[in-house]
Amino acid sequence: MSRAVVWLRPVFAAIAIALSGAMPAVAADRCATDALDRNVCLPAPARRVVSLSPGATELLYSAGAGDAVVAASAWSDYPPPARDLPRVGDANRLDLEAIVAARPDLIVAWTDGNSRSQLERLSDLGLTVFWLTPRTFDDIARAVVDLGQLTGHDALARDRANRFLAGLAALRDRYRNARPVRVFYQIWDEPLMTVNRDELISKSLALCGAVNVFADADRLVPRVSRESVLLARPEAILTAAPETDAERALAAWRAFPDLPAVAHDNLLVLPPDRLQRPTLRMLDGARDLCLRLEAARGRL
Repeated sequence: MSRAVVWLRPVFAAIAIALSGAMPAVAADRCATDALDRNVCLPAPARRVVSLSPGATELLYSAGAGDAVVAASAWSDYPPPARDLPRVGDANRLDLEAIVAARPDLIVAWTDGNSRSQLERLSDLGLTVFWLTPRTFDDIARAVVDLGQLTGHDALARDRANRFLAGLAALRDRYRNARPVRVFYQIWDEPLMTVNRDELISKSLALCGAVNVFADADRLVPRVSRESVLLARPEAILTAAPETDAERALAAWRAFPDLPAVAHDNLLVLPPDRLQRPTLRMLDGARDLCLRLEAARGRL
């Protein structure tokens, strides 16, 4: 048995005793259903929140709960105040001691990145864990509304979620009849990876009137061969990368001048995070994406 587990036992016991005495015997009136389909309730708005993913951190700030976030996972870098939060681990390892020490009344976790077994240990103590897994634009909006409900920022969260959905609807209407552009979206270069139709990036492409050439792939983020991309004949190739890495990001494709995307100079590099992190900033990312693809259409 590790020293960490031995040390945590008395700490967990103390927290459990404190929680059992501190919870008032009243009906909880702040409830939301999380990604595990659990009805999570709090007796009062959460005032001390620990976020366990960069996406969860950003969604909490969008819900108006930034001031309540007392600790966050590594890479929580947006909005800027999140960069100064104490860290409680990352997707590979959570620091349970630090989480307990933060005395949270709400922990926001990410199903694709956090250890369920570790979080179950905290749940067993009486700590409240709310799980997120935004798979659609509606899921993102719902996450903001739910976090607003749990932290006492209902009206603000609902307004921001509605404006997000309205902005996406406007893009959908604007590009509904646009000429389709066949797109390969490169998530990673070695190994070469992309997205299928169920991933939010692909849904953003569809908003802009683009066609994902690997939409029918079986996996959400499949590996593909260079040969399969060449056979798909995309008219535009996109990726996300920092500005300092933009020149290199898609340079390898210039070795294939007969590929339509190369022939029409449609190798497009987007800012990172805004499309690859499922938060309200996806609206900004989608707007930029649509403008880039509109310019790409003009070069075909």
